[in-house]
Amino acid sequence: MLFKGLYEWCMRCAAHKHAERYLAGVSIIESIFFPIPTALMVAPMAVARPERAIQIATIATLTSVFGGLFGYALGYYAIELVEPLIHSAGYGDKYQTAQNWFGEWGFWAVVVAGFSPIPFKLFTVSAGALAMAIPPFLFAALIGRAGHFFLVSLSMAWAGPKLEPVVRKYIEWLGWLTVVALVAYIAYKMN
Repeated sequence: MLFKGLYEWCMRCAAHKHAERYLAGVSIIESIFFPIPTALMVAPMAVARPERAIQIATIATLTSVFGGLFGYALGYYAIELVEPLIHSAGYGDKYQTAQNWFGEWGFWAVVVAGFSPIPFKLFTVSAGALAMAIPPFLFAALIGRAGHFFLVSLSMAWAGPKLEPVVRKYIEWLGWLTVVALVAYIAYKMN
């Protein structure tokens, strides 16, 4: 049972005594270059430890904003080196969208970035490349990331323990349905 073992491993990791430290590290590097969203750690951690949901969201928020400063610095000081990497990683279109959002909405682009499917790192780099003032950048990042992580953490802390037995029971079906949906999406995008 592929997905059941993976699910149980994730839940054990989420309840690990050092999970919050790992969350902080992932959250920092996700705001710079890491391809895996921090929310994928926040959700199982909030299910495993619902009494710590606020602390989990706070850690994710503050460390994500801190990591965002590094992304900002990359955009500000080294955009000529970073842009080719963005394009080679397949984020070229999303990066252009992030830049367009900045041109149209400025401050609000960073706030919305906390909830958008476009990786936050592209907004941190774009903010630096476009020389957005740092105080509004930090304030917008704090609002957007807090909104995102608190929503995920608190909703999982509330609903997760109630849904966890159902998820555990049907994890293989859910896992394979996710794989099929992903393959269908990729096939659709390739045509």
